[in-house]
Amino acid sequence: MLLLVPGPAFAQNYSTASIPDSLRKGARAVLREQEVILEIKSPGKATEKERRVLTILNPEADGFAGYVSQYDKFDDISSIGGVLYDSLGKTIKKVKRKDMEDKGYEDGYSLATDARYLEHNFYCQNYPYTVDYQEEDAIDGIRGFGGWMPLIASEVSTQHSKYTVIAPRNYKLRWELLNGAQPPVITESGDKKIYTWEAQNLPARRTESSGPVWRDIVPYVMLGPSEFEAQGYKGDMSTWQGYGKFIEQLRIGRDVLPEEVKRQVHALTDTISDRRRKVYALYRYLQQNTHYISIQLGIGGWQPFSAEYVATRKYGDCKALSNYMVALLKEAGITGKYVEIEAGDDAYPMVENFPCSQFDHAISCVPMDKDTIWLECTSQTESPGYMGTFTGNRKAVLIDEDGGHVVRTPSYSAQDNRETRVVRAQINPDGSLDADVNTEYRCEQQEYPHHLMVDLSSEEREKKLNERFSLGTYKVDKSRYQAVEGPSPVVKEFLHVAAPSYASVSGRRLFIAPNIFNRSQKRLPADSVRKYDYITDFSYTDIDSVVIGVPAGYQPEAMPKDVAIDGPFGHYHCSVHFDGDKLVYYRYRQQSAGRFHPSDYSALVKFYEQLYQSDNQRAVLVKKE
Repeated sequence: MLLLVPGPAFAQNYSTASIPDSLRKGARAVLREQEVILEIKSPGKATEKERRVLTILNPEADGFAGYVSQYDKFDDISSIGGVLYDSLGKTIKKVKRKDMEDKGYEDGYSLATDARYLEHNFYCQNYPYTVDYQEEDAIDGIRGFGGWMPLIASEVSTQHSKYTVIAPRNYKLRWELLNGAQPPVITESGDKKIYTWEAQNLPARRTESSGPVWRDIVPYVMLGPSEFEAQGYKGDMSTWQGYGKFIEQLRIGRDVLPEEVKRQVHALTDTISDRRRKVYALYRYLQQNTHYISIQLGIGGWQPFSAEYVATRKYGDCKALSNYMVALLKEAGITGKYVEIEAGDDAYPMVENFPCSQFDHAISCVPMDKDTIWLECTSQTESPGYMGTFTGNRKAVLIDEDGGHVVRTPSYSAQDNRETRVVRAQINPDGSLDADVNTEYRCEQQEYPHHLMVDLSSEEREKKLNERFSLGTYKVDKSRYQAVEGPSPVVKEFLHVAAPSYASVSGRRLFIAPNIFNRSQKRLPADSVRKYDYITDFSYTDIDSVVIGVPAGYQPEAMPKDVAIDGPFGHYHCSVHFDGDKLVYYRYRQQSAGRFHPSDYSALVKFYEQLYQSDNQRAVLVKKE
């Protein structure tokens, strides 16, 4: 057992000359040694030892040289230290805990948190160099385990990586093998069972633009407890039902509202007969009377503050506000549900067949007869029923009295995410342009204009609008917004845009790009050799109708061609014609979400090039003699 403990007693040669060429190829850094030993002593207590040795080959890898370790009421750092080696493997400097910065965890939105972290960086600039950090933690309250990923990042190769779990013989350790990861070697020693994963000499890999995320392309082992305990609360997360029962016990007794709030609930809803309208009224009450502040103290990372706490203080984190929303609904005789979910437009998909805590956010919902009303409780401006890019189109766990149930939040199709723009513009004799731009955005397409409308001052909004379009020099001198709430929210935008040099005047000729505001700028490198799928995960439809008045006396000399492209990557149609003294342009672009094999890449290059060329075509008008 002692041989498992990493440490300087088993010093190796960290000269960079000993790194094989196969590990240098395509690498910014080399993970020379990584060993983690997790010893589970009981369902609620464990220790973890880790050593990480990284050779930094060039400045592009400096981000891997620093060390950050968080600790809190559950995880205490027992010991920590670091060593810096030069390219010959000679020790240059050593650090202990007292040499590291000990900081409070400030995320910009937490009112209170007991999380702190130690941070250190040698700030070496003599390449290559090697950093060696070692740490031991005491865990009091098991909520989950870190997984094993022998390739830690893009363009980082691995010389040796080992992950060991030591557990009581009767402890049920669970794991999920992803992307070709191999099962552990299992041995026994006395009353202990030892699980070991190990890998060595893994060449560097590289992510690709619009490709799969790192976790989906390298071997990865997820680990999780079955029975566990934290701060006196016990649970079993070997099933989603068991996981949900644990979360539900954390909420027991926390849905009691103050009498005054109960009266307000009934005043709002008793005269409303439609259940959906009641839900919307209570959601607006939540938005108008609370705001989001993160609070992470002890078991509070999982347990919501009570409804009375939120009602009194007028704030709470995602858990507290979602729990409060469910309590408001209950008082009105409506069954609401508490839901755990992973948030963000870059969130990892939930691994459904491996129950464990995979979530960083909470929402609520109201199951209806034919659908479900989903409610994002941390936003004071979001439409009721709308999930969008933050929490939409993903699996989550609904917490009920009988446990957890996997559910899926709403997804939004290309037709749902529609942008319809109507432009009435005039080109003046000097080539300047004045345009009235009326745009209607729906669902995910309305999120950015919604942000412009509700989150920014008029000065901030004006700055963003004047950086938004690819027009060269222009000025948005008027703007107005109107929102329409609902599960498929709409934002209507009204702009006046002046561009002093939009059209080019050369002698008798006038050069005009009829696509003023929605030109594709995407061009893929044609010489790339694709290894992974190309992923488009945003479905949308853009429809542009543009009428451009031109100075008197001009006639068309050369007009852009109509273009029609229909295929697996999307649909695109555009046309332009001259009508009296006006250019009339129409553009339709539909992009569906898809995952395309590397063999499709050359066709994708052609598709985006066709869009680019078509969107940037110019009409040539000539003035009659």
